[in-house]
Amino acid sequence: MSDPVMIERENPARPFEIVGSVPVTTPESVDEVVVAADTAQQEWSDLPLKSRCEILTNAVATLDFERIEELAEVLARELGKPLPDSRGEIGFAAVFLKHCIATAPDVLVEHVVDDEAGRLTFRQVPYGVVAAISPWNAPVILSMLKIAPALVAGNAVVVKPSPYAPLAITGVIESLAANLPSGLLQIIHGGPETGEALISHPLIRKVAFTGGNVVAKAIGAAAAQVITPTVMELGGNDAAIFLNDALLNDAAFDRIVTASYATSGQVCMASKRIYVPREHHDEFVAGFIAACTRMVRLGDPLVEGVTVGPVVTRAAQERLEKLVANSVESGGAVLDVGTVDDSSVGDGYFVRPQLVVGLSDDAQLVAEEQFGPVVPVMAYDDIDEVIARANAGELGLGASVWSADEDRAFQVAARLEAGFVFINTHNRTGMSMRAPFGGVKKSGFGREYGDEGILEYVQTCVTHAPALFRAGADPEATARASRAYPGQ
Repeated sequence: MSDPVMIERENPARPFEIVGSVPVTTPESVDEVVVAADTAQQEWSDLPLKSRCEILTNAVATLDFERIEELAEVLARELGKPLPDSRGEIGFAAVFLKHCIATAPDVLVEHVVDDEAGRLTFRQVPYGVVAAISPWNAPVILSMLKIAPALVAGNAVVVKPSPYAPLAITGVIESLAANLPSGLLQIIHGGPETGEALISHPLIRKVAFTGGNVVAKAIGAAAAQVITPTVMELGGNDAAIFLNDALLNDAAFDRIVTASYATSGQVCMASKRIYVPREHHDEFVAGFIAACTRMVRLGDPLVEGVTVGPVVTRAAQERLEKLVANSVESGGAVLDVGTVDDSSVGDGYFVRPQLVVGLSDDAQLVAEEQFGPVVPVMAYDDIDEVIARANAGELGLGASVWSADEDRAFQVAARLEAGFVFINTHNRTGMSMRAPFGGVKKSGFGREYGDEGILEYVQTCVTHAPALFRAGADPEATARASRAYPGQ
């Protein structure tokens, strides 16, 4: 038997360093994985919800402090995410699983209606085996957003992460799976062939995907061939709108800077284009740059004090360099922001955090999702204008409105074409586990977080006993009803 093909993952801060490797799962092996998951799922779904939650509680306890520290360093090295952020991602994934365990009993309760019209029961039934396909930019939490609700709801899960960040999520899943029924939670690795074999498998009952629109189209096409439902959280080009009464203090600038540059801007819900009133434009730019000096330091993600690491690949670095060049050609002024840890920035895939002013909305940096630490700031003159500009384009994941008047901010937010609107913050500082998150337009469909995030992994099945056909019903009325259409 030949040795398996391996996926090696380089360190984007030091590309000559191989962080680790994982074996490619062949399409033939995908069948074995899914069949095992299906067998495990049938027993898992038969367990009472309380028993499932107890087993999951014991499993998540394996992600203790020492394990999180170990995996956080792996994540920082394979992805380029600063160590504190990597630690936070894995820790939050454990917290989110605990949240789903605590919430599920209230969400998945059987509902019964028994009245003069008859008796109805509404049961929340798991799909079966769920394929979870996660991206590289937050591989642990974006996998857990699928794993946690799917498992508590009674499904089995097969995870396929991105080849650009396969290592830390493998460690997390191995820790959890060791304390779950065999086959219930598994991970596979590979490229498009492996993914297609997973999606098109007849025992896969739902596909959950986070990523870009190009891959989403391929996944949707493959799932459609076997009529498998999907839930997708796709890209965003989030607008941050500062109203003329927004508080431009240090705390607000710190939040918008974090929203723009966390994970080197490689976040679907990052602040990607900022609109400010023309009369406050220069004041805003000065305050933003000052906040970057306080908060943004580019360097190796393992170096203390570094807050922005490299981007994920050489190709991503080159694409961003072209975007910056295009911005200059389009009349923009590119301003370097933050500081650089010169001792740790070598041949890695580093992109200097930058602020760009003077662009029109048709510039590539504004019209497209940049997915990097280069952010445009544009002036506007009135509310109707900026809302129309924010709503332009095919994406509608997130947005934010900044104002000292919360009611006014909510009124503006209601006019934005976005699945999630933050008020006076943006990105992860504005997330809530109780609030469903997802996009409109071509930013996807379905929701994660909140009760809706759990309900994505069940189907409502109904049992109905109409009153006219229950014991003791009037025979003549029953006979008439047997010949009638509903409602007659």
